[in-house]
Amino acid sequence: MKRKENRQNDEIREVKFIVDYLEHPLSSCLMETGGTKVLCSVFHENKVPAFLKGNGMGWITAEYGMLPGSTTKRTVRERTYGKIYGRNQEIQRLIGRALRAMIDLKKVGELTFYIDCDVIQADGGTRTASINAGAVALALAVKKLMFKSFFIKNPLIQTVSAISVGIVKGEKIIDLNFEEDSIADIDMNIVESGEDKIIEIQGTGERDFFSLKDLNELVLLSRKGISEIRTLQNEAIENGYEKFIKKS
Repeated sequence: MKRKENRQNDEIREVKFIVDYLEHPLSSCLMETGGTKVLCSVFHENKVPAFLKGNGMGWITAEYGMLPGSTTKRTVRERTYGKIYGRNQEIQRLIGRALRAMIDLKKVGELTFYIDCDVIQADGGTRTASINAGAVALALAVKKLMFKSFFIKNPLIQTVSAISVGIVKGEKIIDLNFEEDSIADIDMNIVESGEDKIIEIQGTGERDFFSLKDLNELVLLSRKGISEIRTLQNEAIENGYEKFIKKS
């Protein structure tokens, strides 16, 4: 199968992380991966949801949305209908679960991190890009607060990384673009910790069933891409922190 940009089946798209893309949030990160562009920003507030009050623990929550011009056909803003789309709700819950694996919430006190993920341009993999960019922005936010002695102990445990894999026309491929995703027999999103442990797998037999052998092979295929993304994430976090230190 010939892929766009002549990519091999185990080859991810060109990735770029731009940290502190926005001036006002605590931190932000724009991730470009092929034709997909997602901007994540981080704010924090000294309060937690009602179910956590009095426990001395923090929280991380995410919001996800697609800008009207992010797709070929205008995406209608959710406020037009006065409710969150089911797909967006599912995605932002996934982002929140993934990013909570990064932080020891007992060490941040009653504080909430808000991760806002806005899809500027969509060409497949927007939820995994949101996790990857959100992880960079969150790690950088924690490092900035640590520099200001905001926490007694470092709450940052690790980064998290995500990638899509799937079976298209009988071939197992990584990092599906929109065209590939739209015809995939099997579509899967895999989120892993910095220690190569699986945080979450979302796998769907879109047009066919898949075996345990297929699942194992897709997970192994994801490892190469996740490793490459993790390296770029760590570089972006360190470069962003160095620039912050020089300005401080």
